[in-house]
Amino acid sequence: MPATAENQLELLHNLASLVDEARDLPATLEKALALMTEKMGMMRGAITMIDPATGRIRIEASVGLNRAQQGRGTYLPGEGITGTVIVTGKPMCIADVSREPLFLNKTRCRDLRRDSISFLCVPIKLKGQTVGALSVDRLRCAGADLAGELALLQVAAALLGHTAYESRNFGEDATGARPAGFVGNSGIMRQVYEQIAIVAPAMTTVFLHGESGTGKELAARAIHNASPRASGPFVPLNCAALPENLIESELFGHERGAFTGAIQTRRGRFELASGGTLFLDEVGELSPLVQAKLLRVLQEHAFERVGGMESLPADARVIAATNRDLAQMTETGAFRRDLYYRLNVFPISLPPLRARKDDILPLAAHFLRRFAGEAGRQAPGLSLAAMDMLQKYDWPGNIRELENVMERATLLAAGEHMLLPRHLPEALRPGLELSQSAGNGSLNGGASLEAMLGEVEAACIATALRDAGGSQTRAAARLGITPRILGLRLKKYGMDPADFRQQGQCGK
Repeated sequence: MPATAENQLELLHNLASLVDEARDLPATLEKALALMTEKMGMMRGAITMIDPATGRIRIEASVGLNRAQQGRGTYLPGEGITGTVIVTGKPMCIADVSREPLFLNKTRCRDLRRDSISFLCVPIKLKGQTVGALSVDRLRCAGADLAGELALLQVAAALLGHTAYESRNFGEDATGARPAGFVGNSGIMRQVYEQIAIVAPAMTTVFLHGESGTGKELAARAIHNASPRASGPFVPLNCAALPENLIESELFGHERGAFTGAIQTRRGRFELASGGTLFLDEVGELSPLVQAKLLRVLQEHAFERVGGMESLPADARVIAATNRDLAQMTETGAFRRDLYYRLNVFPISLPPLRARKDDILPLAAHFLRRFAGEAGRQAPGLSLAAMDMLQKYDWPGNIRELENVMERATLLAAGEHMLLPRHLPEALRPGLELSQSAGNGSLNGGASLEAMLGEVEAACIATALRDAGGSQTRAAARLGITPRILGLRLKKYGMDPADFRQQGQCGK
């Protein structure tokens, strides 16, 4: 039954009141959809949002869908009616979904052979940026004012936009927020974030294991910052950076005259970390003598300075880290088994970058923005070919290597809109390097024409978006293509108009 003008006004009033009094955000969205069902006579409805971690579109709240159906409702940008609305930012009204090839029925909640259904979908926008969509099903009926209902949905989407956006963030926080400093939301890293959240509030000794450059110190700082000791000091010590004759003094301090050169009493890292956290990196490099003294501190919570007789309390939480296999070292006697068990109370494994491929591009973009910002420049976009090379490389140096690569690439790409393969080290671009003699148009290493044309197309799109201040519509007009075609190209090259909008604002 078509919604009357009275019902429409009552619906908007109730939606505004609901949003104003919102406490439980996901529940608020479901109540809003239930209201729309009642006042608009719709069969089912859904609010879909872009997942910032994956770029996919998922159902945030629904009415008329069970849990399994809602779980199937995921889309890529540009996929189906919902994906198209989100990419173009324009509403769509399908009078008969059974005759529309773009309608995918991904939730499988409709029998398109028997049901006669109209589908209305409008974008949810915040500050001009599309962040999701509001869609409804309704039975086809003669005299239905679909255009009027589409306009009503647009007003409802404007009312619900901020709540939907905050609800998405609320859902992410409920499953474990990403600690400050970390970039990436791959499944394997979500497990790390959850482990950090579990152990941080306790005084438990934490053992971080991972290859060099995987972010062990960053994880240690995250644990400290989320702990009751966050207001205390965080004191790091690289056990591999000091010779054996100095490491004991660094850890426990020394008394005046304890050895040649000890002209005054000096506090060690355990004293400096009192009330806070002591991070022992590369703990596998400790000598047997220092291992024995560290074990005593962990057991008795007390120590003596080198050359001293007074027992001092050890009030520091210990987080240890290594890139070596300490379990194997205990078998050969290179590391004390009892100390290993003392340290390995709560182990967390930091995965190598090659095991978290989904995080490579977010990390690369993060470093690009950081280094470009430090240089007072706009960050270039990542071309499709460059993205492909970054993801195919194994990164033996892990995040630290990626950081160095992006710092160098930022310098080489200064003044350019796109970061291209020629800006990356040769190790990342075998057989796909632009010839230094670009004047003759030749390619070195047999790079394909398709790859070269892709680079040119991506660079043109980046230029148009930058000149248009991030407006997809104006950029499409400059390029002589439709906004829909531009949306598909943006998806292909992994480009976000919002990045160019922010750059344009900063330049004003």
